[in-house]
Amino acid sequence: MKLKWSDREDIAIALAEKFPDQDPLKLGFPQMHQMICELEDFDDDPQASNEKILESILMAWLDEIE
Repeated sequence: MKLKWSDREDIAIALAEKFPDQDPLKLGFPQMHQMICELEDFDDDPQASNEKILESILMAWLDEIE
């Protein structure tokens, strides 16, 4: 399955699996954006994200690891 920016929950799961020791709260949005774009299944326009999208992915990632 190819991930798009709208797949926030799935992106969060992929981040949690790929970076199990990463504390998402210690990341800035630019670093998190880069990590998402480097996910193997990510296939969307990197420029199509914004702070609101990244924030919602961050919240989903926190939910996933708790």
